[in-house]
Amino acid sequence: MTTFKIIPEVSAAFSRRTFIKSVIAGSAGVASANYLFRASSLAGQTGVGGGAERLITLNVNGRQRRVDVMRQETLAWTLRYKLGLTGTKLGCDRAECGACTVLIDDVPHYSCSILTHTVRARNVQTIEGLASADGMLHPVQQGVVDEQGFQCAFCMSGFVMATVGYLKTHAAPTREELAHGISGNLCRCQDYDKILTAMMRGAENLRGAQRG
Repeated sequence: MTTFKIIPEVSAAFSRRTFIKSVIAGSAGVASANYLFRASSLAGQTGVGGGAERLITLNVNGRQRRVDVMRQETLAWTLRYKLGLTGTKLGCDRAECGACTVLIDDVPHYSCSILTHTVRARNVQTIEGLASADGMLHPVQQGVVDEQGFQCAFCMSGFVMATVGYLKTHAAPTREELAHGISGNLCRCQDYDKILTAMMRGAENLRGAQRG
């Protein structure tokens, strides 16, 4: 004869609340573990040869730089943590926010989504390489100063690099054209109107410098 065990009824509200809390806690734990695992894996990775990291030469801001690069290391990581060029920011680290934008052969790229070893034969420029040798700011950088175009400025270098790259092929854009041209960059302060005004001033400064 089959017997059935009667389970005491549990409050629906209590069980639902408990379930939601457990899901949130579990998701946060998994996300944290994944991030830590990724960082530790990258830090402990070795070169293709299996013994040591790969020593390569990069052309960064007009200089030849020798650097040890791991096989899955991103350009953003190399620039910041190997070469000390911290003007390149790591925001989303998944090619969405544009904070890590640099120029590669004069074209803007998200450096967090490019493997360092793929740019060995190319010219990389970061925001540190925009000013002239005597310390004079690039016209777009000066536009930021002129208009005080950012709040926290975490995204600033990405916007500046994207604008410099865009102006290389669109010297005199309208406000709407420039907005579209740098739309791949995001600002967490959401002060886009002020940023765009600063970038437009930078474009004007650049045209003036080229005429002069």
